[in-house]
Amino acid sequence: MKQRKEIPIGSGTLVIESGYLAKQANGSCTVRLGDTVVLATACMENKGPSDRDFLPLTVDYREYTYAAGRIPGGFFKREGRPSEKEIITSRQIDRPLRPLFPEGYIADTQIIAFCLSADGENDPDILAINGASIALVLSDIPFYHPVGAVRVGLIDGEVVMNPANSLRDVSDLDLVVVGTEEAVVMVEAGANQVSEELLLECIWRGHLENQKIIKAQHEMFREGNREKPSWTAPEVYPESLYEEVKGEIYAPLKAALFTKKKFERKDAVNAVVKPYVAQIPESQADKKLHAKKIVGRLEEEILREVVLHERTRFDSRRLDEIRPITIDVGVLPRTHGSAVFTRGETQALASATLGTSRDAQVIEEYEGESIQKFLLHYNFPPFSVGEVKFLRSPGRREIGHGVLARRALLPVLPHEDEFPYTIRVVSDILES
Repeated sequence: MKQRKEIPIGSGTLVIESGYLAKQANGSCTVRLGDTVVLATACMENKGPSDRDFLPLTVDYREYTYAAGRIPGGFFKREGRPSEKEIITSRQIDRPLRPLFPEGYIADTQIIAFCLSADGENDPDILAINGASIALVLSDIPFYHPVGAVRVGLIDGEVVMNPANSLRDVSDLDLVVVGTEEAVVMVEAGANQVSEELLLECIWRGHLENQKIIKAQHEMFREGNREKPSWTAPEVYPESLYEEVKGEIYAPLKAALFTKKKFERKDAVNAVVKPYVAQIPESQADKKLHAKKIVGRLEEEILREVVLHERTRFDSRRLDEIRPITIDVGVLPRTHGSAVFTRGETQALASATLGTSRDAQVIEEYEGESIQKFLLHYNFPPFSVGEVKFLRSPGRREIGHGVLARRALLPVLPHEDEFPYTIRVVSDILES
């Protein structure tokens, strides 16, 4: 069954269509704004182990160069590894949707979004977030809380919804707001020193605009005579066992959690939990496994209780008290600039390198080539948390954190007319 919805957002119209492309997927749709079109699909597969304790959700977003009438450069003339923009958009889709799946849902789930057409004025990232939610809502996947997404700009003091790329260049705010009917679930922003009051107003204005998109998703679901499976969270362990474990170790566990340092706290918790689990007979293997899960739940509940009611944290800091900060500069003798920033048990080594305009990064995207003269690369090696892992190329998380840090610094950098150089900052996390 083909369906179509048109939603006025700002000065444009969001067009949603379903039932035409990718019909073998559990759910699919296209989302269009101007001449930018994104195809989003959602698929589920119930073949994984039943004892998982996590949601195996995969999100992939891709931009084809044909979307803008271009042929990829290089020898192979086809798209290769995901670009930074594609990785960031994949994360933007993942973050608001992941927590909205029902408790206990552990089926393999994959969301894929392709940019099929691009007009250069309407960024496909917002369309991909909306498309992912629509594909899930129109599918038989147990996903019950649709989201809407808009970009909010601030141009000459006026709030603009989904501003075109040409307007974003002169906007004092680049804010992405994603929300459900009840609440805002994700914000991501870069701003030219905008006040908190104005930022909050823009968030709520964006959230209000999202309600149109959410309403359209509910209408498409009802008009298509679709049905969602009823979902009841499976009982991970008997509630009576939870009460038993809580009664026996709650007090000593809470005392152990109030140990100040990270590894000392871990040792103190193990000193409480391991003897308790060890005394459970080997014949009760399920009880052993359940007891460990209950301990995790108790840790979360204790933290919530301490923060909300005792107004403190496990290391005895007040809620408005930060950890001790130390900053050392010029620590590396041959770099152009270096600093070690330490806050409590978190430590970063940052180095800065100055180069000419020829050192700028050339980025090839569907819109063509662009130049980036401020680079910020973030690395999170395994030794920073005392772990043993393979040292691979940067993952999505590292790329995402680097982009967020770059967005924070860009507004305070000198203009290119005054400072036509390339800067590369590398931030290596040494402790966390």
